Amino acid sequence: MDIRRLPGLTIAKLAVGPMNNNAYLLRCTSTDEGLLIDAANEAARLRELVAFEGPAVSAILTTHRHGDHRQALAETVEFAGAALYAAADADELPVAALYRDPEGVPHLFTGDSLFPGDVGKTWAPEDFVSLIDDVEARIFGELPDETWFYPGHGSDSTLGVERPHVAEWRARGW
Repeated sequence: MDIRRLPGLTIAKLAVGPMNNNAYLLRCTSTDEGLLIDAANEAARLRELVAFEGPAVSAILTTHRHGDHRQALAETVEFAGAALYAAADADELPVAALYRDPEGVPHLFTGDSLFPGDVGKTWAPEDFVSLIDDVEARIFGELPDETWFYPGHGSDSTLGVERPHVAEWRARGW
């Protein structure tokens, strides 16, 4: 388990399943309220993650509908007794404001849309154009270089590390 401790928030990351999906637990250090992001696989290991440094989670967020990101969802919702949200509902999360970085550094959970070194895999050229346009406009176009992002697979990174490569990704296509 990878742990990142921030002022007021702990982010715990656990890779699960054969595709090494990242499941994240966000835990408010003052209230112990928790949010689980992507109940991907291995419900028993997710149970341990949910119990990390606190009593429970109040919400589970699924970043997108790929099967590898929700294989343990039903079992995890059942044992956690948490409310379930999809990425489109993120603004309604009761724990959405549990972390306000005093330095103003944003933290973004990208599912399979952005990874260190590329955007997510698509199956058609028009899907790639749609994805990279969206990532460029809504992520790189709105957030500062200091922004940490946490992908659905692999390592965390910052937008500043990845920003110089966006034109390469676009030129490479899929």
